[in-house]
Amino acid sequence: MWDLLFVDPITNMLLFFYKFLGQETVLAVALVTLVVRLLLTPLTINQQRSMRKQRDMQPRMKAIQEKYKNDRERLAQEQMKLYQEGGMNPVSGCLPSLIQLPLMIGLYQGIIRVLAATPISLLDLSRHIYQIDWLNLNPLIPLKSQFLWLDLAMPDPWFILPVLVAASSWLMQKVMTPPSADPQTQSMNQSMQLTMPLFMLFISVNYASGLSVYFLISNIIGVAQFYLLRGAEEPAVDTAALAKPSAAAPVKTSQKTAGPRPRPRPKAKSTSRR
Repeated sequence: MWDLLFVDPITNMLLFFYKFLGQETVLAVALVTLVVRLLLTPLTINQQRSMRKQRDMQPRMKAIQEKYKNDRERLAQEQMKLYQEGGMNPVSGCLPSLIQLPLMIGLYQGIIRVLAATPISLLDLSRHIYQIDWLNLNPLIPLKSQFLWLDLAMPDPWFILPVLVAASSWLMQKVMTPPSADPQTQSMNQSMQLTMPLFMLFISVNYASGLSVYFLISNIIGVAQFYLLRGAEEPAVDTAALAKPSAAAPVKTSQKTAGPRPRPRPKAKSTSRR
């Protein structure tokens, strides 16, 4: 079932693009990456909307945290109430990453499969190619694995590609992580901005460089998508919340009228007749 839903479609897509792009494996991987990113565009837009809402909620969230800092249960209730008022799901921003994970694993397996580094893997590959008469993808296997100094079926011996992957992953995490008024959440976000690039560096050093090419291109497209889609919608500003005075700093109104007080008129002297 896994091969049928993920690995086989990606494998045949790679072979298809390889055939019509001058038999260049890197170009085929780049185009498959672009297709995957385009398929994830609706989820990416939803993620950016969620980030924008979180950013707009920060002043009210900070006020709630300050007001109920000694009552964790009430704090959780008020935070959830604020999320519901804003129509936001706190975990919605993680959905694109969760959906991308099986695609990433399927692409890795597809790249290893189409490169067919051993005779056994070459025989196994022929069983997963769609048999379409007019397309005839069978003569293309195995794919050319050399690109510049890289063997796409092996890790990068000079570690250039893993460093680029780690740097682009850090940039991707930085632009896609919204600021938070909660110190604990902010600390967790900063930790993720460090651990995720290191994790991607580990994978890029130890696995096929064809997968690192996918990571690098995917990160570049993701950052470009973020800046292109950022201006698609105006940020949602809660005007009612801005107009409402803060409970922590009530506005005191003076009953005295502004401006200088009028001087009293002198009384007229009465004249008496003698």
